[in-house]
Amino acid sequence: MRSRIRLGLALLAAMLLLALVGPLIAPDPNLQPALADGTLAAPSAAHWLGTDQFSRDVFARLAHGARASLTVAAIAVSVAAALGMLLGLLAGMAGPLIGGALRRLIDISLALPRVVVLLVLLATAGTLPLPLFALVLGLTGWPPLARLVRGETLRLRHAPFVEAARALGADPRRIALRDILPGAVPPLLVASALGAADAILLEAGLSFLGLGIQPPAPSWGGMLLEARDYLGTAPWLLLAPGLALVLATATATLLGDALRRSLNPDQQ
Repeated sequence: MRSRIRLGLALLAAMLLLALVGPLIAPDPNLQPALADGTLAAPSAAHWLGTDQFSRDVFARLAHGARASLTVAAIAVSVAAALGMLLGLLAGMAGPLIGGALRRLIDISLALPRVVVLLVLLATAGTLPLPLFALVLGLTGWPPLARLVRGETLRLRHAPFVEAARALGADPRRIALRDILPGAVPPLLVASALGAADAILLEAGLSFLGLGIQPPAPSWGGMLLEARDYLGTAPWLLLAPGLALVLATATATLLGDALRRSLNPDQQ
Protein backbone atom coordinates (compact mmCIF):
# COMPACT_ATOMS: atom_id res chain seq x y z
CA MET A 1 0.00 0.00 0.00
CA ARG A 2 2.86 2.38 0.78
CA SER A 3 4.17 2.00 -2.76
CA ARG A 4 0.76 3.02 -4.12
CA ILE A 5 0.68 6.04 -1.85
CA ARG A 6 4.17 7.08 -2.91
CA LEU A 7 3.31 6.60 -6.57
CA GLY A 8 0.06 8.54 -6.22
CA LEU A 9 1.78 11.39 -4.38
CA ALA A 10 4.57 11.49 -6.95
CA LEU A 11 2.05 11.70 -9.80
CA LEU A 12 0.07 14.35 -7.93
CA ALA A 13 3.23 16.39 -7.40
CA ALA A 14 4.00 16.11 -11.12
CA MET A 15 0.47 17.24 -12.06
CA LEU A 16 0.61 20.20 -9.67
CA LEU A 17 4.07 21.14 -10.90
CA LEU A 18 2.84 21.08 -14.48
CA ALA A 19 -0.26 23.15 -13.65
CA LEU A 20 1.42 25.69 -11.36
CA VAL A 21 4.95 26.04 -12.68
CA GLY A 22 4.46 25.06 -16.32
CA PRO A 23 2.53 28.21 -17.30
CA LEU A 24 5.25 30.35 -15.70
CA ILE A 25 8.01 28.92 -17.87
CA ALA A 26 5.80 28.48 -20.93
CA PRO A 27 3.53 31.52 -21.42
CA ASP A 28 0.10 31.14 -22.98
CA PRO A 29 0.82 30.52 -26.69
CA ASN A 30 -2.40 32.32 -27.64
CA LEU A 31 -0.83 35.54 -26.38
CA GLN A 32 2.50 34.99 -28.14
CA PRO A 33 3.43 35.72 -31.77
CA ALA A 34 3.57 32.82 -34.21
CA LEU A 35 6.68 30.71 -33.76
CA ALA A 36 9.33 30.87 -36.44
CA ASP A 37 9.75 27.09 -36.31
CA GLY A 38 6.56 26.69 -38.35
CA THR A 39 3.52 24.51 -37.98
CA LEU A 40 3.55 20.86 -36.84
CA ALA A 41 7.22 20.95 -35.84
CA ALA A 42 8.39 17.70 -34.26
CA PRO A 43 9.50 17.62 -30.60
CA SER A 44 12.92 19.21 -30.14
CA ALA A 45 15.08 20.94 -27.57
CA ALA A 46 13.33 24.22 -28.37
CA HIS A 47 9.83 22.73 -28.23
CA TRP A 48 9.76 19.66 -25.98
CA LEU A 49 6.42 18.41 -27.32
CA GLY A 50 6.52 20.04 -30.74
CA THR A 51 4.15 22.63 -32.18
CA ASP A 52 0.59 22.37 -33.45
CA GLN A 53 -1.11 23.40 -36.67
CA PHE A 54 -1.07 27.06 -35.60
CA SER A 55 2.62 27.06 -34.59
CA ARG A 56 1.70 27.02 -30.89
CA ASP A 57 4.00 25.24 -28.44
CA VAL A 58 2.30 22.00 -27.37
CA PHE A 59 3.98 21.90 -23.95
CA ALA A 60 2.70 25.40 -23.19
CA ARG A 61 -0.82 24.40 -24.17
CA LEU A 62 -0.53 21.20 -22.11
CA ALA A 63 0.56 23.15 -19.02
CA HIS A 64 -2.23 25.70 -19.33
CA GLY A 65 -4.67 22.87 -20.04
CA ALA A 66 -3.52 21.15 -16.85
CA ARG A 67 -4.33 24.26 -14.84
CA ALA A 68 -7.80 24.37 -16.42
CA SER A 69 -8.48 20.66 -15.87
CA LEU A 70 -7.35 20.66 -12.24
CA THR A 71 -9.31 23.84 -11.52
CA VAL A 72 -12.46 22.32 -12.97
CA ALA A 73 -11.93 19.12 -10.98
CA ALA A 74 -11.32 21.01 -7.72
CA ILE A 75 -14.43 23.19 -8.08
CA ALA A 76 -16.66 20.33 -9.26
CA VAL A 77 -15.59 17.96 -6.49
CA SER A 78 -15.93 20.65 -3.81
CA VAL A 79 -19.47 21.54 -4.91
CA ALA A 80 -20.53 17.91 -5.22
CA ALA A 81 -19.04 16.99 -1.83
CA ALA A 82 -20.70 19.95 -0.08
CA LEU A 83 -24.12 19.19 -1.56
CA GLY A 84 -23.76 15.46 -1.02
CA MET A 85 -22.74 15.93 2.61
CA LEU A 86 -25.58 18.35 3.36
CA LEU A 87 -28.38 16.43 1.63
CA GLY A 88 -27.10 13.02 2.75
CA LEU A 89 -26.90 14.13 6.38
CA LEU A 90 -30.39 15.64 6.23
CA ALA A 91 -31.81 12.53 4.56
CA GLY A 92 -30.34 10.32 7.27
CA MET A 93 -31.27 12.50 10.27
CA ALA A 94 -34.68 13.87 9.27
CA GLY A 95 -38.02 12.26 9.99
CA PRO A 96 -39.95 9.98 7.64
CA LEU A 97 -41.54 12.81 5.65
CA ILE A 98 -38.48 14.95 4.88
CA GLY A 99 -36.07 12.01 4.97
CA GLY A 100 -38.26 10.00 2.60
CA ALA A 101 -38.57 12.93 0.18
CA LEU A 102 -34.81 13.45 0.14
CA ARG A 103 -34.22 9.73 -0.35
CA ARG A 104 -36.52 9.76 -3.39
CA LEU A 105 -34.75 12.86 -4.72
CA ILE A 106 -31.40 11.09 -4.40
CA ASP A 107 -32.74 7.93 -6.06
CA ILE A 108 -34.27 9.86 -8.96
CA SER A 109 -31.08 11.87 -9.45
CA LEU A 110 -29.03 8.67 -9.48
CA ALA A 111 -31.33 7.18 -12.11
CA LEU A 112 -30.62 10.04 -14.53
CA PRO A 113 -27.49 9.45 -16.66
CA ARG A 114 -25.06 12.18 -15.69
CA VAL A 115 -23.54 12.50 -19.15
CA VAL A 116 -26.96 12.92 -20.78
CA VAL A 117 -27.96 15.54 -18.20
CA LEU A 118 -24.72 17.43 -18.82
CA LEU A 119 -25.17 17.30 -22.60
CA VAL A 120 -28.69 18.72 -22.32
CA LEU A 121 -27.71 21.43 -19.83
CA LEU A 122 -24.62 22.58 -21.70
CA ALA A 123 -26.27 22.43 -25.11
CA THR A 124 -29.10 24.58 -23.73
CA ALA A 125 -26.95 27.03 -21.78
CA GLY A 126 -24.38 27.51 -24.51
CA THR A 127 -20.81 28.59 -23.86
CA LEU A 128 -20.02 28.96 -20.15
CA PRO A 129 -16.94 30.46 -18.48
CA LEU A 130 -14.72 27.96 -16.70
CA PRO A 131 -16.07 28.54 -13.14
CA LEU A 132 -19.69 28.11 -14.24
CA PHE A 133 -18.79 25.05 -16.32
CA ALA A 134 -17.14 23.51 -13.25
CA LEU A 135 -20.16 24.45 -11.14
CA VAL A 136 -22.46 22.58 -13.54
CA LEU A 137 -20.24 19.50 -13.24
CA GLY A 138 -20.45 19.74 -9.46
CA LEU A 139 -24.23 20.21 -9.43
CA THR A 140 -24.62 16.94 -11.34
CA GLY A 141 -22.12 14.97 -9.24
CA TRP A 142 -23.66 15.09 -5.76
CA PRO A 143 -26.17 12.15 -5.84
CA PRO A 144 -23.73 9.24 -5.22
CA LEU A 145 -22.03 11.23 -2.47
CA ALA A 146 -25.39 12.02 -0.85
CA ARG A 147 -26.34 8.34 -0.92
CA LEU A 148 -23.02 7.44 0.69
CA VAL A 149 -23.37 10.03 3.47
CA ARG A 150 -27.01 9.02 4.06
CA GLY A 151 -25.99 5.39 4.47
CA GLU A 152 -23.25 6.29 6.94
CA THR A 153 -25.66 8.54 8.84
CA LEU A 154 -28.25 5.77 9.14
CA ARG A 155 -25.54 3.41 10.35
CA LEU A 156 -24.21 5.81 12.97
CA ARG A 157 -27.42 7.36 14.27
CA HIS A 158 -28.12 4.28 16.42
CA ALA A 159 -24.53 3.74 17.54
CA PRO A 160 -24.05 3.51 21.33
CA PHE A 161 -22.18 6.82 21.62
CA VAL A 162 -24.95 8.59 19.66
CA GLU A 163 -27.64 7.00 21.82
CA ALA A 164 -25.71 8.12 24.91
CA ALA A 165 -25.53 11.71 23.64
CA ARG A 166 -29.24 11.62 22.85
CA ALA A 167 -30.04 10.28 26.34
CA LEU A 168 -28.07 13.15 27.87
CA GLY A 169 -30.32 15.59 26.04
CA ALA A 170 -27.90 16.68 23.31
CA ASP A 171 -29.41 18.82 20.57
CA PRO A 172 -30.05 16.90 17.31
CA ARG A 173 -27.95 19.42 15.38
CA ARG A 174 -25.05 18.89 17.75
CA ILE A 175 -25.39 15.13 17.38
CA ALA A 176 -25.43 15.43 13.59
CA LEU A 177 -22.45 17.78 13.36
CA ARG A 178 -20.22 16.54 16.20
CA ASP A 179 -21.05 12.85 16.49
CA ILE A 180 -22.29 11.58 13.13
CA LEU A 181 -20.67 13.83 10.52
CA PRO A 182 -17.05 13.03 11.52
CA GLY A 183 -17.79 9.36 10.90
CA ALA A 184 -19.25 10.08 7.46
CA VAL A 185 -16.40 12.32 6.29
CA PRO A 186 -13.71 9.61 5.67
CA PRO A 187 -15.74 7.63 3.09
CA LEU A 188 -16.82 10.95 1.57
CA LEU A 189 -13.17 11.92 1.10
CA VAL A 190 -12.44 8.61 -0.63
CA ALA A 191 -15.41 9.00 -2.96
CA SER A 192 -14.44 12.62 -3.69
CA ALA A 193 -10.90 11.61 -4.64
CA LEU A 194 -12.31 9.07 -7.08
CA GLY A 195 -14.81 11.67 -8.26
CA ALA A 196 -11.94 13.95 -9.24
CA ALA A 197 -10.97 11.42 -11.91
CA ASP A 198 -14.53 11.48 -13.25
CA ALA A 199 -14.51 15.28 -13.33
CA ILE A 200 -11.26 15.40 -15.29
CA LEU A 201 -12.53 12.87 -17.82
CA LEU A 202 -15.90 14.62 -18.13
CA GLU A 203 -14.21 17.97 -18.75
CA ALA A 204 -12.03 16.42 -21.44
CA GLY A 205 -14.93 14.57 -23.04
CA LEU A 206 -17.24 17.59 -23.08
CA SER A 207 -14.46 19.83 -24.41
CA PHE A 208 -13.80 17.23 -27.11
CA LEU A 209 -17.49 17.51 -28.09
CA GLY A 210 -17.26 21.31 -28.11
CA LEU A 211 -19.42 21.77 -24.99
CA GLY A 212 -16.69 22.39 -22.44
CA ILE A 213 -13.80 24.84 -22.42
CA GLN A 214 -13.95 26.67 -25.71
CA PRO A 215 -10.99 27.31 -28.05
CA PRO A 216 -8.62 29.00 -28.26
CA ALA A 217 -8.42 28.46 -24.48
CA PRO A 218 -6.24 25.36 -23.98
CA SER A 219 -7.84 22.21 -22.58
CA TRP A 220 -6.82 18.59 -22.86
CA GLY A 221 -10.12 17.63 -24.48
CA GLY A 222 -9.82 20.47 -26.97
CA MET A 223 -6.27 19.41 -27.79
CA LEU A 224 -7.51 15.87 -28.50
CA LEU A 225 -10.21 17.29 -30.77
CA GLU A 226 -7.67 19.28 -32.77
CA ALA A 227 -5.24 16.35 -32.94
CA ARG A 228 -7.65 13.98 -34.67
CA ASP A 229 -6.94 15.54 -38.07
CA TYR A 230 -3.17 15.05 -37.72
CA LEU A 231 -2.82 11.50 -36.39
CA GLY A 232 -0.62 10.44 -39.28
CA THR A 233 1.50 13.55 -39.65
CA ALA A 234 1.83 14.80 -36.05
CA PRO A 235 1.03 12.03 -33.53
CA TRP A 236 2.57 14.03 -30.67
CA LEU A 237 -0.50 16.27 -30.75
CA LEU A 238 -2.56 13.28 -29.55
CA LEU A 239 0.02 11.62 -27.30
CA ALA A 240 0.65 14.64 -25.06
CA PRO A 241 -2.94 15.32 -23.86
CA GLY A 242 -3.83 11.62 -23.97
CA LEU A 243 -0.98 10.67 -21.68
CA ALA A 244 -1.77 13.61 -19.40
CA LEU A 245 -5.36 12.40 -19.03
CA VAL A 246 -4.22 8.87 -18.24
CA LEU A 247 -1.77 10.10 -15.59
CA ALA A 248 -4.27 12.51 -14.03
CA THR A 249 -7.01 9.89 -13.70
CA ALA A 250 -4.50 7.31 -12.46
CA THR A 251 -3.33 9.78 -9.82
CA ALA A 252 -6.84 10.37 -8.47
CA THR A 253 -7.63 6.66 -8.55
CA LEU A 254 -4.42 5.65 -6.76
CA LEU A 255 -4.85 8.27 -4.05
CA GLY A 256 -8.51 7.38 -3.56
CA ASP A 257 -7.72 3.68 -3.28
CA ALA A 258 -4.81 4.33 -0.92
CA LEU A 259 -7.00 6.55 1.25
CA ARG A 260 -9.69 3.88 1.36
CA ARG A 261 -7.19 1.22 2.41
CA SER A 262 -5.65 3.43 5.08
CA LEU A 263 -9.06 4.25 6.56
CA ASN A 264 -10.22 0.63 6.35
CA PRO A 265 -7.13 -1.51 6.99
CA ASP A 266 -9.27 -4.66 7.22
CA GLN A 267 -10.47 -4.22 3.61
CA GLN A 268 -7.27 -5.00 1.71
